[in-house]
Amino acid sequence: MAGVRQARRAAPTRLFTIADVAVLPDEFPSGPVLYELDDGRLILLPLPDDIHGALESNVAAALKYQGELRGYGKARSGGVGIILRRNPDRLLGADAVFIASSSLPIRLSPEGYLETIPDLAVEVRSKNDTLAQLRRKVNRYLQAGVLVVWVVDPIRRNVTEYRRGQQPHVFTATDTLTVEDVIPGFQLSVQAALQV
Repeated sequence: MAGVRQARRAAPTRLFTIADVAVLPDEFPSGPVLYELDDGRLILLPLPDDIHGALESNVAAALKYQGELRGYGKARSGGVGIILRRNPDRLLGADAVFIASSSLPIRLSPEGYLETIPDLAVEVRSKNDTLAQLRRKVNRYLQAGVLVVWVVDPIRRNVTEYRRGQQPHVFTATDTLTVEDVIPGFQLSVQAALQV
């Protein structure tokens, strides 16, 4: 009997794929749900609250108007799914992204998720996000080839910029975000980014 118990414990955990996530329900009896994959492990996420939505739209609008409409690339938002790698699959939902013209055209998976790695990814800290969780997510983006990651933090009232091989840079309410290597001329005050 002990051998049977050990065999049960040793059975590998089933890893989910991008295709699995694409057919999962958008809603449970308890309400809507969002998903991410971290090396095949399914992660369920709560829906963002109003503050999160306000900050996401502030940054997404600036990316759209100052980047996409000026011909520098394409902006996306709303928890857009990005495939960072396969086997095991890693799928993250970014609050906003920008894909520079040099990275176009956009490639999509058969399930409709981005296969093009964005040049800029933006995460808005939710009330339940820990800094450790956000740092892991930032590292996943940078490992996949994202050039710049901004974490917009309504709790600490700042924006932290991450780039591979560099120390994080914290911008406060009196600072202005720029990203010349992705969107020439882009400017967004941190105060405007954090406005509810």
